[in-house]
Amino acid sequence: MAFDVTSPDRIMELGHAFRGSKALLSAVELGIFTTLADGPLDIEALRERVGLNKRGARDFLDALVALGMLVRHTDGRFANSPEADVYLDRTKPTYVGGLLESFNAEQYGVWASLTTALRTGKPQSDKSVAGNFARLYADRTSREMFVSGMTARTRPVAKALATRFPWADYRTLVDIGTAEGCLPVQIAQVHPHVTGGGFDLPALASQFDSYVQKHALSNRFQFYPGDFFSDPLPVADVLVLGRVLHNWDLATKKMLLNKSYNSLPPAGALIVYERLIDDERRVNAAGLLSSLNMLLMSTGGFDFTGADCIVWMREAGFRDIRIEPLTADQSMVVGVK
Repeated sequence: MAFDVTSPDRIMELGHAFRGSKALLSAVELGIFTTLADGPLDIEALRERVGLNKRGARDFLDALVALGMLVRHTDGRFANSPEADVYLDRTKPTYVGGLLESFNAEQYGVWASLTTALRTGKPQSDKSVAGNFARLYADRTSREMFVSGMTARTRPVAKALATRFPWADYRTLVDIGTAEGCLPVQIAQVHPHVTGGGFDLPALASQFDSYVQKHALSNRFQFYPGDFFSDPLPVADVLVLGRVLHNWDLATKKMLLNKSYNSLPPAGALIVYERLIDDERRVNAAGLLSSLNMLLMSTGGFDFTGADCIVWMREAGFRDIRIEPLTADQSMVVGVK
């Protein structure tokens, strides 16, 4: 790919990218989009409702207009952009801001220590999510923020998975690392014959039960409490490891694949979905940056290519392994026992 080397514009745009990111994250934290969901407001009314100081308010709100997150009407009132109204209003089921809140609280500041992580190879947060879920779940606020973020992240993948996997050939499903159960719920809404549940640490039982009950699926799905380091995985026709493997080192990745194989019946299927790095490791910057996030947030986690995953799954005994895209940034690797 050729670039214009007569100008540093592309370099400077990348260097400044953190400014736009933080403006969005602060807007979510302040509740800007939820406040505007009830209708447009002028700058003074909006400033007072969300607690903005007068000095930076106009520049901040106009920056959100320029970034496409807000619109400003001819009378000067601010309103949500169409996508912000759908995805950044906390009162809507399509809200993805929980994930952004998690980025803001857990990741944004830690990325300032990337240079140190690269020099030392050590995580830079004592609040690391990856590999430290028991501590995370012990705090109710952190647990709810994380689980909400996981649901926002999982929903588009689960919707795609519901249409791109041959569920008619299988009857039971267990989602490993299920959080509050978004994935099995989405599958069940499309395939009424599928039953099963979700496996996660015991602290998430009540949130899983509440979420499944809210979708009227308590008669089809149950919560399986456990720790996959010490407990066997539940038995089902299909097991799903969704954005689980990247949290762990290679030995743990292989252990989880072996446990999955052992829990599946003959002809059962394992679905691994992740933000896969392209096999040549030169195109998918999002996957590579996600792997650097694991450097910052875990003791051994890393993202990987589809080719890597195929090798590990073959070593565990899986056959007929295939890779299929699910969303713009995530793909599934499917293997059969």
